[in-house]
Amino acid sequence: MGLILSPLAELLIAMLLPRVGPLPAMRVRITTAVITGVICAAFAFRFGADLALPAFALLAVLGVQLARIDVLLHLLPNPLVLSLLTGGLACLLAATFGGQPLISLVRALTGAAVLFVTYLILALISPASLGMGDVKLAAPIGLYLGYLGWTQLLYGGLLGFILNGVVTVLVVAQKRRDRKAEVAHGPSMLGAAAGVALFLF
Repeated sequence: MGLILSPLAELLIAMLLPRVGPLPAMRVRITTAVITGVICAAFAFRFGADLALPAFALLAVLGVQLARIDVLLHLLPNPLVLSLLTGGLACLLAATFGGQPLISLVRALTGAAVLFVTYLILALISPASLGMGDVKLAAPIGLYLGYLGWTQLLYGGLLGFILNGVVTVLVVAQKRRDRKAEVAHGPSMLGAAAGVALFLF
C-alpha cells in the first residue's frame, strides 16, 4: 500500500504545493516509497483489523513526506500538516462510529491540544530551538499518540526531543555543519511518534 501511496502523495505535493518544488530525484522517490511501504506494513501488523489502521497508514504516508521536505528544505508545509491533522481526525472519528471507544477519541483530541500548547510554550521560551512548523506538527502527533494512551503521549513527546538531540550531536560530530546550524526537528517528532505507536502497547 505504501509503495503505491508514496509516489501518489509526491505527485500531488508537486502539483499543489509549488513552494516545495518539483518531484524529487528518482532515488529519493524510491527511498521514500520503500520507507513508507515498510512503515505501512509494520502498522498493518501492529493494528491488524483495528479500525484505527487507516489513520496510522495516513501518518506513515504524510509523515514520510513531511520528514523528507523538512530535511531538504527546513519546511513543514501548512497544507500537509493540516491534512495530517484533519485526515487523522476523520479516520479516528470513523473508527469511533465503527465501535472504537469514545474515550480514545476524547483522549486524542486532548493529546493534540496538550502537545500543541507544550510546543508553543517551548517555542516562545526558546524560538531558536523550535519553529512554528514544529509547533503546528505537534497537534497531529499529539492526536495520534493521545489516541493510543497517555503513556504513549508522554513517551512520544519526550522521545522526539531525545532523537533530535542525538541527531544534532551526530551532525556536529561529523563536522558537516557548524554548532549553530539548524537541524530539522520534524523528522525526529515523526520518527518518535511512529516508534512509540509501533512498539509501546
